[in-house]
Amino acid sequence: MLRRRARLGREAAGGDPLDAAQERRVRAVLALGGVPQADLPDGVQQVRLRLLERAASGREAPRDVSAWAAVVASNLAMDWQRARRRQDRLGERLAALRPPEHTAGGEDTRLLSLAVARGLDELPDAQRQVVVLRFYADLPVRSIAEQLGVPEGTVKSRLHTAVRALRDRLHQDEVV
Repeated sequence: MLRRRARLGREAAGGDPLDAAQERRVRAVLALGGVPQADLPDGVQQVRLRLLERAASGREAPRDVSAWAAVVASNLAMDWQRARRRQDRLGERLAALRPPEHTAGGEDTRLLSLAVARGLDELPDAQRQVVVLRFYADLPVRSIAEQLGVPEGTVKSRLHTAVRALRDRLHQDEVV
């Protein structure tokens, strides 16, 4: 056990915490979990990072690093799938909210809905929550504040920051 902890300490100091076989296993788990080929290197890095964070925090090294890394990779793949499904559903909901007379634009409307959905996904949870409640649930600021148990000024501040971030994202993506 002490050898394992010492090895993790050395790896945290600059060595790779995953050997080649463990990295191949992590890549396979991620790929089989539905992570696209282009995102596999990021997934492997996330597993390495979690292993290094574990060692840096002083926690005991996993008994079987290979198995631990495979489980972490599997969890990352599930998280990736959930995020993709959430984004797909959000895009569908935004498109469904469009009045029929605005659907004539077809592709432009779809692109705008997808860009807004991506922008919402990038917002912090508290900001996304107030945007959805204000603009999609059509609740007044006072009701949002009461329901969330925060001051009205906090709701207004979050809305302002979120709308500015969404506007910047739409301009950055050249959608508007």
